[in-house]
Amino acid sequence: MAHGHIGDWMREEWPPESVQLNVDSKVLFLTKDLDLIRKQLYEGLQLKMKDLKIEDLLDDINTDVMTPAWVCFDHDPDEISKNAYAGLMQDGLRIFNERALKDGRFDVIVSGFRKGTGSSRETASQCEKWCGIRIAIASSFAPIHERNNLNLGQLMGDHEMLIRLQEGESIPIAEFISKYDSVTRKIVMNGGLLPFANKVGDGEISLPHLDNEAGPMTMAEKIISRNLVAATDNTTVSPGDAVIARVHGGYSHEFTTAQVHNFLREEYGENYSLPNPDKFAVFEDHLLYAHFNPKFALHIDKIQELRGLQVEFQKHTGVRDFSAVDGISPGICHQVAREEFIDVGDFIQATDSHTCMGGGANALTWGVGATEYASLIHSGFTFVKVPESIRFELIGTLDEGCTAKDVMLYILSNHARSELTLDRSMEFGGEGLRGLSMDERATLCNMATECNAKTGICEADEMTVDWLMARREGLTKQGIMENAVFPDSGCHYEGGVHTIELSNIRPMVAHPGNPDQGIPSDPTNGALIAEIGEVRINIAYGGSCTAGKIDDIRYYALVCKAADDLGIKVDADVEFYIQYGSVRVKERAIKEGWHDLFQRVGVYLIDPGCGACIGAGPGVSTTKEQVTVSAINRNFQGRSGPGKLYLASPQTVAASAFTGYITAWNDSLFNEVE
Repeated sequence: MAHGHIGDWMREEWPPESVQLNVDSKVLFLTKDLDLIRKQLYEGLQLKMKDLKIEDLLDDINTDVMTPAWVCFDHDPDEISKNAYAGLMQDGLRIFNERALKDGRFDVIVSGFRKGTGSSRETASQCEKWCGIRIAIASSFAPIHERNNLNLGQLMGDHEMLIRLQEGESIPIAEFISKYDSVTRKIVMNGGLLPFANKVGDGEISLPHLDNEAGPMTMAEKIISRNLVAATDNTTVSPGDAVIARVHGGYSHEFTTAQVHNFLREEYGENYSLPNPDKFAVFEDHLLYAHFNPKFALHIDKIQELRGLQVEFQKHTGVRDFSAVDGISPGICHQVAREEFIDVGDFIQATDSHTCMGGGANALTWGVGATEYASLIHSGFTFVKVPESIRFELIGTLDEGCTAKDVMLYILSNHARSELTLDRSMEFGGEGLRGLSMDERATLCNMATECNAKTGICEADEMTVDWLMARREGLTKQGIMENAVFPDSGCHYEGGVHTIELSNIRPMVAHPGNPDQGIPSDPTNGALIAEIGEVRINIAYGGSCTAGKIDDIRYYALVCKAADDLGIKVDADVEFYIQYGSVRVKERAIKEGWHDLFQRVGVYLIDPGCGACIGAGPGVSTTKEQVTVSAINRNFQGRSGPGKLYLASPQTVAASAFTGYITAWNDSLFNEVE
């Protein structure tokens, strides 16, 4: 590879041995002052990093901003790139018009902390690459987004490197990738994951030999170590180790399967096959209710194409099929996966950031992009950098009105915002965990991705055994516990051990920020309900993978029964929606009488699937003035409609639906109202 000047815009071989900006190179700074972005895009303004402060740059740019859901309906990366950053809005108007980034011919894009938070959608990385962006500069990157960039062969750097580039310095590629493990460096130097994996398969690239001394390991480390390719039974791993590991299974959904199918066809030909199709699955869950969103309805033909390509993929490969039947989905992929096939000790990968929900059952699970998923299902193994870990020791019991959602809002506000959880495995244990149900543990792990963590994983116990045996045939207590993992005494937690007294947790929300002023809407915007004043609402939504489980429905029912006993209905100015997470959950609600209860008090009930969480279905706001309190996992601007969205627990959502304003639950609430 040769020395390369950036500015020739996608014509030179990439990556070169070193990079240097030339007089034609263009750098786009994503600033909190949104007018400055406009001037760079449309008026030719050129800025220098040395003239700016890092705090001037936008933080927490999420993947919904980079490629909103409707943009992802174009599964072709070149088409996707035409609407790069379509979700960055001010006063309801796009900052980036169609083709603005593509036609701007920028070579470098610059932002602040935690770039790429949110969904695992690889389209966020694709939109920059296919617009000609060669280098992304940021204070820090969300782990899945960073991995997607690496898998596409993109370079990432820091602000000091940019200053040097803008001063004319030539920087070796080796410096851009020096912080990564040896395998990751090879992935980038070979142009991305798929060409790298092919060379490994052909014997052109050798991988480093792992030779660690035996030592104590965390739960994540143990699961990775037991699944190493070509390793002995006593091989140990440590954070930062670059390894190849077998996967037990995975899944994709109609939002992502089309890209996986096309990548495999392009890389391996029309007749490609999978070695273990029975380990993998497809789900039809994300876009069943897309027609309820006027913005999505405009793209119904593209949505149908995505569905058709998923059907084609399933028939071609023979993976397990969880398609909708007569328009009814079996449920949200993460909920059904934990019901049907995720077991203790499993290593699971899927094309969705909330795959980590499976960690509630003592499995190692995380989301990956389409490229990485295509590679691992074709090969049967994946390339892993062993993550660091952070431990949360839960003690005590939650007070009335609080749930695991409040625990996660607390962690998001107090630990994730300071990046203690960044790219780490969040390990949950302690006697307080044993007092939480399996559904509540799933909530803890589900929202690890909102913490920009690698994953979340809970210790197993008798409750784990009982829950799995009630849902699986052929399992035994002995077999389950033999596969379970526990942290070794003396294992090291790079993120520290943090004790959380559950009785100190108070009902919380994540407030919607003020994106027009450069303050992002973000799950880390925690606030105590007792301190936010009276926030009137228009919509209350209970559902999603985070809050559509049996125990979540039980929480909604608890509040609804208290209201029903006093003859109280949902507030006249509020629309209250409950959406079941799976068919099993709905069946349980019918059996318990909750379904009829919800109808009596004025709840709008929705069949299983994703919905308002992704902007596809009833419960989405339709005007900027509307306020929603929602039990979903993220409140990014525009994700669930144009209005303001507060995140809260299922109990808070239900209580607020009856009072008309954001209200924490207690069992005397309605007596007080009366």
